[in-house]
Amino acid sequence: MTPQDASRRAREICGLAPIVPVLVVNDVTHARPLAEALVAGGLPALEVTLRTPVALDVIAEMAKVTGGVVGAGTLVTVQDVKNAKAAGATFGVSPGATDALIDACEAEELPLLAGAATASEAMRLYERGYDILKFFPAEASGGAPALKAIGGPLPQISFCPTGGVSPQNAASYLSLPNVICAGGSWVAPSAMVASGDWSGIEKLARAASVLER
Repeated sequence: MTPQDASRRAREICGLAPIVPVLVVNDVTHARPLAEALVAGGLPALEVTLRTPVALDVIAEMAKVTGGVVGAGTLVTVQDVKNAKAAGATFGVSPGATDALIDACEAEELPLLAGAATASEAMRLYERGYDILKFFPAEASGGAPALKAIGGPLPQISFCPTGGVSPQNAASYLSLPNVICAGGSWVAPSAMVASGDWSGIEKLARAASVLER
């Protein structure tokens, strides 16, 4: 997969909805009903973070949900990439980027949303052929004002800000011309997931799905 093909597919996925749920799932039995609730609420692109022992199993289960587009987040190593692809992930998200990680994603044909927090990091990835990136950690890196400033000299690069994005500040990110979507965990609160409140999560997803961008 070329960087251009990867970026094209990443743009398509990011264009599906204004918010990409960032999910930390501890129980495999929650995977399918959680994905079904989010998809029903209008958020089809799902990022399952590789932060729990069952994350790969969760990806495999969510990949069975009709209408869902399931990706793996927190890709850090080459093995992470291979495992994610084998589990059924159709895109990857990383907090940063290394040559080895990018090479692995290209070899596995896994579109990557690579993380960048500075203009130099964004330029390096753009030089390699990637024109849509993850801005992470968004709030800690200056928030929407910082991303707006980066967009001045680098309008050709689009971003999905993640990290500290909330219902209170999501609009400030989504209003920027260099933002396609944003990653957020608030649409699947751990307490609601643990209690199986799928209708409540669907309601949160529905509210997030109509945010303007």
